Amino acid sequence: MKTISLPIRFGLVTSTVLIAYFLLLSLFHKHINPVFSFFNAVITAFGIYEAIRVYKLQYLEMFSYGEGFKTGLITGSIATILFTAFFLLYATELNADFVSQLLATIKGGFDTNVGMITAVVAIMGFATTVICTLTVMQLFKKESK
Repeated sequence: MKTISLPIRFGLVTSTVLIAYFLLLSLFHKHINPVFSFFNAVITAFGIYEAIRVYKLQYLEMFSYGEGFKTGLITGSIATILFTAFFLLYATELNADFVSQLLATIKGGFDTNVGMITAVVAIMGFATTVICTLTVMQLFKKESK
């Protein structure tokens, strides 16, 4: 149980930073531009990196590629779930015009709803989590001689 509390804490912090970044963008009305969401990957990657780094420092004798990978997946998954829940709350309760503004910015002629956009946010978050975890683990894998 002790080993799982670390990625949960880092997942909570990462989701808080993602939400703060989204709200900062909304102050300047930039949250409707999907280009700015690419920085979410940087935030997620840094949260995963820090979680794995601290895990390795605390549990050096237990650390393996599998344990680091699990730590990264848990961290990113928790951040994704919490950010997606916030996104759904924001799009339905806090700013009901958000989805229509977002779709107008994209100019794709899409006929979609909040549920579909929220699902896309979740899928992108989980995909980012897997890719960032695989990438970050290359920095932490043991060298074989």
